[in-house]
Amino acid sequence: MSDAQLEELGPIDYIVMEWQGELPATGEVQSLLLDLVDRGIIRILDIAFVTKGPDGSVTAVDVGDLEQVAAAFAVFEGASSGLLGFEDLQEAAAALEPGTAAAVLVWENRWAAPVAAALRRSGGQLVASGRLPVQAVLAALDAVEAGN
Repeated sequence: MSDAQLEELGPIDYIVMEWQGELPATGEVQSLLLDLVDRGIIRILDIAFVTKGPDGSVTAVDVGDLEQVAAAFAVFEGASSGLLGFEDLQEAAAALEPGTAAAVLVWENRWAAPVAAALRRSGGQLVASGRLPVQAVLAALDAVEAGN
């Protein structure tokens, strides 16, 4: 990437999506991700797959080895910027329950790229970001509704 392209990057996030057993073959999640890509909202930089055995062992899985879901994830095959390594997958797997499979994605929030670029041009920088878990938001709303 050129320096100019780097200056125009939006914030980069990662997500870990977990499923009991194996990755789903339905393609619903993949279709929604592809829609976000097609609309220019995100750009997938990396995607990797990992399983966590019942004994806690972690295995990185190549999309080509996922026969039952290869068609659903095939569109993302080759998405690799080099940001995700096996150590990152092991760290992501620490959040997984035994007997699960996960997709780990790194994406650029293209919708926020103009703000991020303007921030950098003005001499500023993003120094922190975070996410509120949906469960925490729901619990807080329930507490407000209950009058607590």
